[in-house]
Amino acid sequence: MEKFLIIKQIKSSIGILPKHKLILKGLGLKRINHIVYRKKNKSIIGMINKISYILEIQ
Repeated sequence: MEKFLIIKQIKSSIGILPKHKLILKGLGLKRINHIVYRKKNKSIIGMINKISYILEIQ
């Protein structure tokens, strides 16, 4: 069984670094309280670690 992560954006992307905005776009997050499901792998975990101050992981 593959493991999935539930990723929720909890803060606005206004005023954050441009690279961090690209990471949000790469994860598929578009607005506050938007939730996406992603497979758990090293690349997704790395992206989450970079912008953990904006996200909530379940």
